[in-house]
Parts: sequence; structure tokens; C-alpha cells
Amino acid sequence: MEIFERYSYTVLDRFCRYVAIDTQSDPYSGTSPSTEKQKNLGTLLVAELQQLGLDDAELDEHGYVYATIPKNTSKDVPVICFCSHMDTSPDCSGKGVKPIIHPNYQGQDLVLPDDPAQVLSPSNHPELLNQIGNDIITASGTTLLGADNKAGVAEIMDAAAFLVSHPELAHGDIKILFTPDEEIGRGVDNVDLAKVGANYAYTIDGESRGTFENETFSADAAVITIKGVSAHPGLAKGHMESALKIASEIIQSLPKDKLSPESTEGRQGFIHPTGIRGTVEEASIDFILRDFDNQELAKHGLLLSSVCNEVMQKYPNSGFTIDIKQQYRNMKSIIERHPYLTTVAEKAIERAGMTPRLQCIRGGTDGSRLSFMGLPCPNVFAGEHAFHGKQEWVSLQDMKLAVQTIVNIALIWEEVS
Repeated sequence: MEIFERYSYTVLDRFCRYVAIDTQSDPYSGTSPSTEKQKNLGTLLVAELQQLGLDDAELDEHGYVYATIPKNTSKDVPVICFCSHMDTSPDCSGKGVKPIIHPNYQGQDLVLPDDPAQVLSPSNHPELLNQIGNDIITASGTTLLGADNKAGVAEIMDAAAFLVSHPELAHGDIKILFTPDEEIGRGVDNVDLAKVGANYAYTIDGESRGTFENETFSADAAVITIKGVSAHPGLAKGHMESALKIASEIIQSLPKDKLSPESTEGRQGFIHPTGIRGTVEEASIDFILRDFDNQELAKHGLLLSSVCNEVMQKYPNSGFTIDIKQQYRNMKSIIERHPYLTTVAEKAIERAGMTPRLQCIRGGTDGSRLSFMGLPCPNVFAGEHAFHGKQEWVSLQDMKLAVQTIVNIALIWEEVS
């Protein structure tokens, strides 16, 4: 649309402002949100939404941001929600993020100045070759960037600014939802769906431009607790059975050439230890289990239990428990019942000049659980790459295309209603 060519995008300024705020979530916290600092970004977003004229914008006690762009059409249009999460991954520091813009990228290696050992190269980031001439944004080398998912947050905010500044473009009620704690699987634990009040939703939390997803992993979390036998180390022979060493042996006994993140791709699932802690007497291991097929996911849990039983045979005076809890399920079974959701996303991407690519997510989004809570919610690209690490990056041009796609989704729903 020619109107986008004349628009002064705010997505870059917003993005740089948002990533500077530390919003790392904490899987070991029992509060909601898991870290109070996530509300710092929420407070800023509410203020900016209110400056746009969205008077109902609010931050609730659990760290959720809600707002509405009111309809400007007489048509009966389904209410559409756009959703992104504010927290960043616990896997890498998000404190003191310094975004760096690398203009007019020409295929060279990008050396991050605060840690020259962090080098982004087309050899380890092939997607960079699709960014020739674009402006690449990275962190400085000591933190993640936070494009997952502050790129999505900034894109939704800029799309909101666009729609507010162009009242001649007809759309139905548009709901905005920003969530905490998505990275630790609690992103919609306390969401108020009545307050959202939407018929359908789209998470803006994907990777390469032009992609959208209607399928995610199904996910379980597992915790293995090992009760060992402690003894004075000088007198331990024949008595000590170290829970820490047993835990290490369980991890070492897991398959390495399959069912591991390092050795799987596509639709292959995995068993992944994410943390180990404890003492000689008692230790625990945290796992995430992932697969696109629920039956295969259940098998992963059985295999994990089998590995534990086999290892524990060597330690007759020790014991273990395994606790497996559901996190989310593959949203495809829900999204398939609402095929026009993906049709609209496809049309919106095409209208922005891209070739749409439907794919599955080797991960999850808030949309997984929202779909099963009654709000069907596929995922649309945000331009994020190399999530959860110091080499995370995004391009400005991809973020602008995401803004266009969000706007197009809103307009197309009105056009077809």
C-alpha cells in the first residue's frame, strides 16, 4: 500500500526503548508475574497506549497489559487480538541490553564489540544472506537482544499508532494483549479473556519474514528428584550414594544421537535437561519434553522414567520420583477448525509484498494455550532470529514488514465481514 511508503515508522525507536528494560522471567519464582521488573515495561506500554488515545489501556496486578483500538466501521466484524510477550528468556542475561544497529548489511561478519568472541556470520546464521542491504540490530555481546519478543511488542505498538493515525482505514475492534512469563510457560496463567473480549487472536512472535504458523510443539515439564545417601567423605566407602552423581549419570544416559535438541530438527521431538541442583543427599533435575505428536510426547516421559529406573539399579539405597506436568499442547487441532484465520494471515503477508510460508514452530507461544482456552491464535512472524542467546538479531526492514502485516490483518477482517 502506498500509504505505508509515506508512514514514519516508530518501530525502531520503540524497540530500542523496550529492550533497554530488563524483563527476564524466573522459572523458580512463585509469584505472578515471576519478576516484578516485567511491570516496568508494562507501565511504559500503558503510558504510550494512552498517549495514542487508547483510554482503556491498563496494567493489571499480574503484569498483563490490555488495550482496545475501537472499531470505525458499521460492519459486524470479529474482534481480533494481537498478542506478544514482554519477558525475555532466563537462559541469557537481559540486563543492560545495548542495541547496536548495523546499517546496510552486505554479508560481512558482525563482531559484537563488548565480547569479540561473539561473531554473527552467514556461516552460522544463514538467514543473514536474506538481509543484504538491510539494517541488522544486535546486542553488544554480553546479553541477549530481547527481539524475542520485544520485536513483536514494538511491531504491535507501531501498528496501533498507524491505525490510530489513519482513521480512514476501516477496521473492527482491535484488542492488544501483552503478557508476562511466556518464556517460562506461564504466559496466560492469569489472563482475563473476558477483558480481552476477542473472537480470534494472532501472536506476533515468529522468525523469518513472511512466515506464519498454525502448529507448535506439545510440551510437558518434568522434575526428577533423587534421594541419595550422604556420608562423611572420609568414611564414605560402601555407604555414600551421591544424589548429584546419580543425577549426572541420568543425564549422561539419555540418547545423544536422537531425542536431543542438538540432534533433532523438523518434526522431531526431544528430552532436554534444563537445570540441575542439589547436594549429596538430595538433587533434582528439570526437564522439558517436546513433540508435535501427543502420543510420542507421552513416550518421551516413559523413556525418561525407564532411564531413571535403569540407573537407580546401581544404587540400592537411593530412590527417585518423577513428576511430569502438562505445559501446553499443539494448537493445530484448534486452528484447523478456523481455517480463515490462516487465510487472512496469508493474504496480509502477500499484501505486504512477501511470499507467505506456513510452517510449524519448534517451540511454543502463548497462542498454544490461548487456543485451547477458547481463543484460536496462530502465530505470525516478528523477524526474530537466534533467540535466547547473545547472538540474537532482527532487521529493521523485517520489523516494518511485520507492522504492515498486522495492519493488513485488521483491514482484511473488516473487508471480508
